[in-house]
Amino acid sequence: MKASTKTLALGLALAIGSGVAAAQVIGKAEDQIRWRQSAMHTQAWSMGRIKANLDGTFNKDQVVEAANVIQAIANSKMGSLYQPGTDSGKGWKNTRVSKDYFSDRENLAKYGGAYVKEANEMAKVAAAGDAGAVKAQFGKLGEACKGCHDKFRQED
Repeated sequence: MKASTKTLALGLALAIGSGVAAAQVIGKAEDQIRWRQSAMHTQAWSMGRIKANLDGTFNKDQVVEAANVIQAIANSKMGSLYQPGTDSGKGWKNTRVSKDYFSDRENLAKYGGAYVKEANEMAKVAAAGDAGAVKAQFGKLGEACKGCHDKFRQED
């Protein structure tokens, strides 16, 4: 299996796994924290792949693969992994989610909706293959990520 196919398979596995968690709320709190940390790290890696293509030689196929992974995770209903009891504890490392995530539903919907919108748009723009458009959309997606992180993630 090519490395790029493995990347997509991993992203889809995370999305499917998150969907199962949404349907059944399975796993202990530390499992849920670990799964969401894994998905976040996969998204960060995928963002890094897009950035590397924007900073270096642009490879449309690599950008499309990374954008599709981000889109799959964004639409996976991963929010179901933020159940009561997962506001503290350890997955791979201590969770950094702020307590506001569990109480500020209005802003959570605002930031989460913006992220899903920009992730979906990133996949569309990447598929078109215009490096300039990808760069502009990458900035919008990054701002959507940053907005949620600034509001709902505690710093180390």
